[in-house]
Amino acid sequence: MKKRLALIVLTIVVIIVAILYWREYRTYDGPVQKVTASKDQIERGSYLAKAADCAACHTASGGAPLAGGYPLESPYGTIYGSNLTPSADYGIGRWTKDDFYKALTEGVTPTGRHLFPAMPYTSYKNISRKDSDDIYAYLMTRPAVDVKTPDNEMAFPFNQRIALIGWNIMFHDKDPLPAISTGDSPDWHRGRYLADVLGHCGECHTERGLLGQMKLDKAMQGGELGRFMAPDITPKALAQRGWTPQDVQQFLTTGIAPQGSAFSEMHMVVDLSTQHLTAADQKAMATYLMGEAPPAAVPAALGNGNEAGRMTYLDQCAGCHAREGEGKPHVAVSMLNNATLRQPDAKNLIVSVLDGLPAQNFPNGESMQSMPGFGERLNDEQVAELVNYLRVTWGGLPGDVTAEQVKALRVEK
Repeated sequence: MKKRLALIVLTIVVIIVAILYWREYRTYDGPVQKVTASKDQIERGSYLAKAADCAACHTASGGAPLAGGYPLESPYGTIYGSNLTPSADYGIGRWTKDDFYKALTEGVTPTGRHLFPAMPYTSYKNISRKDSDDIYAYLMTRPAVDVKTPDNEMAFPFNQRIALIGWNIMFHDKDPLPAISTGDSPDWHRGRYLADVLGHCGECHTERGLLGQMKLDKAMQGGELGRFMAPDITPKALAQRGWTPQDVQQFLTTGIAPQGSAFSEMHMVVDLSTQHLTAADQKAMATYLMGEAPPAAVPAALGNGNEAGRMTYLDQCAGCHAREGEGKPHVAVSMLNNATLRQPDAKNLIVSVLDGLPAQNFPNGESMQSMPGFGERLNDEQVAELVNYLRVTWGGLPGDVTAEQVKALRVEK
């Protein structure tokens, strides 16, 4: 009797697992959707798609807009952004607006397939239905691009979508993300929606747990972002690095502020998203990020760095950043008030010195020239001396970076 019962239970479990796997991998064959939308709705959807930064993850380098294929590197492997055009076979051409809303807020496609949380449904979960419908209307009126998304490159067991059922039970709910500042004005609430929901800032700027979940008790306090770190952007941390609400708004608008210029992933955010927002929305985001009663910006405490680092700076860096660190317009940012020099964790500064930075264009015709990497010119000790010189001289921080730290980041590359 016990053996028979065990066999029945095992059979039921096998059937359930088989059904779940079938749902995860079957091809959706629903009817092709024909969407009609007003010009105003499409324009609003276009604006919201920029606010949500859809193009960043869903447009491959050199590829058609929103046709997918952009590689997202993660500790678990490479995930490719999907095709968001109305292609019937490769995109969302068969999705209804209800399907789209469910994917945005629950991370589940019309077939029942679970999306990896690289798609930030953990932030989009609180998007308004109207905003979702307007984005859907915009996407469904774009040209269809029949391009298949590359297969994800993830090792077992991280490639098992069925495991996301348990992940969602543990880490996904409808509760709003914790507010990082205080306020109650319309600007503050709008800014919170733009930053926490549409802009999904916390997905990069929040530390992740072992299973890739956001550690919400450390919301916006900084997170690993591949080679670089996304810095702490809570009000206190921003103020400690010299930011004011006006500076934050300028940075979101132009990518350049007295604290430096956007680079790496943040340059893409400004280029594809925040520069396209209205001034009112940019101001609202700054209001939320700094709070309605923002802490006073802390001026950088200038110091005297080590002589060896100073000589390296004069020899290798002053040609672009100038002898006294004042920088050169359209060439290189100033070292004075530079937020990267004032980050407690020196990783971004070390990596910038080792790897260099590409030339970048910014709104309003502004640009910054490329910065060469010095990894092949300077040894670990010299890089540490240079970084410590910069941190002490203009960052108001201790010169405690070691050659071992530099070596670890050099090897990581």
